[in-house]
Amino acid sequence: MNAAPALLGYAAAVGVLAPRVMLRGGWPHRAPVLAAAVWFALGTSFSVCVALAALHLATPGAHLHGILYSCGVALGVGPPDAGAVRRLGVGVSAAVPTAQLAAFAHHALRARAARSRHRAILDKVGRPSASLGATVLDHMTPTAYCLPGHRSRIVVSSGAVDLLTETEIAAVVAHERVHIAGRHHLLLAAARAFAIVFRGVPLARHLGQQIPLLLEMAADDGALRRHPHRTLVTAMFEMASAGAVAKGAVPKGALSAGGRTVPIRLRRILAPARRTRPAFRAVVAGAAVLMPLLPLLLACPPGLA
Repeated sequence: MNAAPALLGYAAAVGVLAPRVMLRGGWPHRAPVLAAAVWFALGTSFSVCVALAALHLATPGAHLHGILYSCGVALGVGPPDAGAVRRLGVGVSAAVPTAQLAAFAHHALRARAARSRHRAILDKVGRPSASLGATVLDHMTPTAYCLPGHRSRIVVSSGAVDLLTETEIAAVVAHERVHIAGRHHLLLAAARAFAIVFRGVPLARHLGQQIPLLLEMAADDGALRRHPHRTLVTAMFEMASAGAVAKGAVPKGALSAGGRTVPIRLRRILAPARRTRPAFRAVVAGAAVLMPLLPLLLACPPGLA
């Protein structure tokens, strides 16, 4: 039995229908970390499904273990009896993870280079502030951002220092610390890589849009664990009103507490508190773990292995 139709059907459901379900639900904004995990699980499941479907189309009737043997043959590990169609299927299957890894490396290295250049500038013109736990940069626009990765750094403009109170700046700095600790820059690179490789697929488009927003919400939640809601809300509103989203205020490769997502995040923080139930979280987390494995079960059902 050829599993390609089932795999393609599953890929269509994950690529088209699953994003609609995620966007209609209200829980992702209440549990942004869990929601981000689900988006990435959907992306991984879709990638595996497409790769396995290509192999099954090239090797009709074979189960997963047989397909893996065919991969070895097509790649030169085994008897040289692989046909052109089989080689094409293996090539398409290998191209899926290869393209994603290449896109991820491109974005990650490009952002890293931009951060390195900006650090060099900060070493010359920035003023380290022990009391703020950040580097102060002379800039009229009130803004705050972090440079994650090696030699991570949090930057606060002099405009933000003049505009905000000490407690408000502390809340903003706490927001940036969550970005650094969570290595959110790598997650953003992975989301952008998936969005580029599968451009045109609804899942890729929405994943590329939702991950940045969910990571900002996760950083907000981290800051709110240490600071009152009103403090963070005031800081976000003041900086947004003063033009913190101005072009050039935040360098490439940096993560900022401001940006275009501020209105959505403000409404979320100011809305009545609603938490997801532990049982729901456990079910969704379990589903996120199992989703990448479902294409493997479709490719090689346990009873037919």
